[in-house]
Amino acid sequence: LALNPWDVVLCVSGTIISCENAVVVVVIFYTPAFRAPMFLLIGSLATADLLAGLGLILHFAFVYLVPSGAVSLLTAGLLVASFAASVGSLLAITIDRYLSLCNALTYYSERTVTRTYIMLVLTWGASVCHGLLPVLGWNCLGEPSACGIVKPLTRSHLIVLSASFLAVFAAMLQLYVQICRIVCRHAHQIAVQRHLLASSHYVTTRKGIATLAVILGTLASCWLPFAVYGLLGDCGSPALYTYATLLPAAYNSALNPVIYAFRNREIQKVLWAVCCGCFCSAPPFRSRSPSDV
Repeated sequence: LALNPWDVVLCVSGTIISCENAVVVVVIFYTPAFRAPMFLLIGSLATADLLAGLGLILHFAFVYLVPSGAVSLLTAGLLVASFAASVGSLLAITIDRYLSLCNALTYYSERTVTRTYIMLVLTWGASVCHGLLPVLGWNCLGEPSACGIVKPLTRSHLIVLSASFLAVFAAMLQLYVQICRIVCRHAHQIAVQRHLLASSHYVTTRKGIATLAVILGTLASCWLPFAVYGLLGDCGSPALYTYATLLPAAYNSALNPVIYAFRNREIQKVLWAVCCGCFCSAPPFRSRSPSDV
């Protein structure tokens, strides 16, 4: 096959995504202090994005080195499962943040750990099921006219995936709006109790809204174009539009470590300790609230 520049860009993006998220996975896995629920969810997100990056690399290798219908189904299933797990992990992180603010006094309990494991099982269970569908027969290899914008996925499968993302995004939007209201209300109460100036309440409110805008704006700008195009496109749609919408969706997996992991102070401490060669002598610490992640 002639080398497609878009496939090269996706492969390079997959390499960057894999390296970024591999760092997060290794740090969380080998640091005993990172066993709190919020770090388990961040680790789930990093694992999903790591698999997505590897899937992009394998897709490029198999398309140009080992072209095969069966292999294309496996790589498509891996990409569907990993991207679905990534979006599902984002929803789980949002739910954890919301519940940590609503139940601050009981957050550090066994019930929270159990709830986290339940969310992880549901997220990965649903994602693996989505990924297995093309392998188990829900594909368009035998009927090209049934293909969607991404082969070998059928148009009906892409509609289900796009509708699922829109539902997840709507749920995250609602939860983050509630989180922003709770944070602003708490900041106002603290300002009143401590007789602080109104400017301090304004700064806290502006910071909360800015964080909300970054999280939801990044997710929307990366995934909404592909989700909408997946609903409207079909097998006759130009491949250029597919690549132009799929590439930003892949970039979301590169931005997730920056937003959810590298901004965390505890993870920053461990990374600095590793860079300085004093990882073993790093002092212990307690996990911060999920709202700070």
